[in-house]
Amino acid sequence: MKAMILKGLSKYRESWTPLEPVELPIPEPGPGEIRIRVSACGICHTELDEIEGRTPPPRFPVIPGHQVVGRVEKKGAGASEYQIGDRVGVGWIYSSCGQCRECRKGLENLCTDFRATGRDVHGGYAQYMVVPAAFAHPVPERFTDTEAAPLLCAGAIGYRSLRLTGLEDGQNLGLTGFGASAHLVLKMVRRRYPHTDVYVFARSEKERDFARQLGAVWAGSTTDPSPRKLHAVIDTTPAWKPIVEALKNLEKGGRLVINAIRKEEGDKSELLNLDYPDHLWLEKEIKSVANVARQDIREFLELAAEIPLHPETQEYELREANRALAELKEGKVRGGKVLIMK
Repeated sequence: MKAMILKGLSKYRESWTPLEPVELPIPEPGPGEIRIRVSACGICHTELDEIEGRTPPPRFPVIPGHQVVGRVEKKGAGASEYQIGDRVGVGWIYSSCGQCRECRKGLENLCTDFRATGRDVHGGYAQYMVVPAAFAHPVPERFTDTEAAPLLCAGAIGYRSLRLTGLEDGQNLGLTGFGASAHLVLKMVRRRYPHTDVYVFARSEKERDFARQLGAVWAGSTTDPSPRKLHAVIDTTPAWKPIVEALKNLEKGGRLVINAIRKEEGDKSELLNLDYPDHLWLEKEIKSVANVARQDIREFLELAAEIPLHPETQEYELREANRALAELKEGKVRGGKVLIMK
C-alpha cells in the first residue's frame, strides 16, 4: 500500500518535506480489530505538533493521521461490531485500557494507557489501516468522505470544548483562531445557542471575513479588545499570546477553554506578563481540553448530521501531504484540509 511516513522529528523550514512516501505491506487485523480501506484523512494541527516534537514522542517510524474515513474490508477474530463494506471513521483515540477509574467514568481520554491514532500507532495517511472495532465509529450517510474527515477530530474536539465552557444560550462566546475546529464550533453554536453572539479573534483578514460569513457578530485581530465582555472563550491557536489576550476579554466568572494538545514555544514571556486584576481576578477560570473520548465523537457525529453541519474543506492527494502540512503551518487555512486516497 501507499503511505506517507514520519521517521523522525523535523522543524519547519523552506521546502519542508517531513513525510516520506513509501510502499508498505497491507496490515492484517488482529483479534477484535478491523481493517479499513481509507478513502479520506483529515490533516490536523496536532500532526505539526508531532512532527516538530511538541507532543509525547511518536512511535517512529509512524504513519500520521487521525481523522480517517473508509470502508471495513476485513475483520479479525471477534470483531463483530461492523460488517464488510460498512463506512466507519477513526479519531484521535485509538484505544484505552478500559479498566482504570477514568475509563469506567467515561473519561477514557484521561486514561494513562490512552493510545493516539497516528502517533502511538499507524494512522490514516495511507491506503489501509487497522483499528480496534470498538474504537471505530459509524459515519452518517449525510456526509461525503471528505466532509466526514474533519468531523472526527476538529469537530469532536470542538464539541468537547464547547461542552466544557458551560455556555448558556444568550451568553457571549469568543473564539480565538479560526481554522478547522473553530469554524465548526461557530456552526454548532448558531444551531444550539441561537441567542448567543460569537466574537472571533483571528490573525488574518481572510479568517475574519470567513468568520463573518458564517455568522460571527464581530471579528478582530488577536489583540483587539472585544466590543463586549465574553462569558466564555475557546482558544484553538498554537500560540501563547491569544491566551493572555482572551483572559482580558472575559466577563467576571468567565471561563477560557484551551483546545490544544501543545503550544508552540514562541515567546513564553507573554505568560509572565499576566496582570492579576486584568487577566484573572473576579473568579475567571482556565480549563484545558485533553484528547477526546469515544462518546464525544459519536455524540458529535449525530449532532452534525442533525444540524446538518457541513465543514468547509480543501482536498489534496496523498502524495501532497507535505505541501498541505506546510500550508497549515503557514496559516493558509480555510476550513479543514483533507487527503484523498486514489
